[in-house]
Amino acid sequence: MFRATKQRLRRWHLRRHGVYEEVDLPKQSFGVAGGAWTICTQALEASSIVYSFGVGTDISFDCALIDAFNVNVHAFDPTPMAKTWIASQSLPEKFHFFDYGVADFDGTLEFRPPRRTASSHYTPVKRYRTEDYDRPRFTGPVHRIATIVQRLGHRHVDLIKMDIEGGEYAVIQDLLKGDTVVHQLAVEFHHSYATIPFEHTISAIHRLRKHGFRIAHISPRTYEITFVKCEYRGS
Repeated sequence: MFRATKQRLRRWHLRRHGVYEEVDLPKQSFGVAGGAWTICTQALEASSIVYSFGVGTDISFDCALIDAFNVNVHAFDPTPMAKTWIASQSLPEKFHFFDYGVADFDGTLEFRPPRRTASSHYTPVKRYRTEDYDRPRFTGPVHRIATIVQRLGHRHVDLIKMDIEGGEYAVIQDLLKGDTVVHQLAVEFHHSYATIPFEHTISAIHRLRKHGFRIAHISPRTYEITFVKCEYRGS
């Protein structure tokens, strides 16, 4: 009951800032529990190009997409826990893993560990106001989306799923400065972090709108939002 009330309040807060579902398209949830994402399905097929940024230790979304559409999923995560976990899995043939992350530049990036040792949620930003725990950071390789598209020989991306623990703001800004064509973007915003203002999320959403993206879905938690490009929905 308390959780549902909090979710309604968060949705009301978003709407006060002009954030609401704008387009009605066929959509479906893929994945299990905390790894589930709701996306628009009308244009996905075996030839679609899917990028999944931030897989951690849960690829239920990626595997469900492969099962549903026979699509190739290109998954990216530079964190040691993700790399170790992926290496221990029996992976679908169409799941392609790359041990680097995404950022607004090409190079290396320092990642801060979560407080819980069992968590795979390493972040490129300061998550807590005080970091009173002794866990080592690590530095991993990262690339811009434009660079990744070029490296993989793609001309566009049909779907990007992005759960990169606070790094999404810089990546979105960089993506919109370039000419990479993206048809659909499902992103988790991390203004729940103590150091990330809610206004950062509102600015990112309005920036996406200015570039032709419209909101097709807001999750019950309200942190995960799916956008489609206007041309994708036939307008």
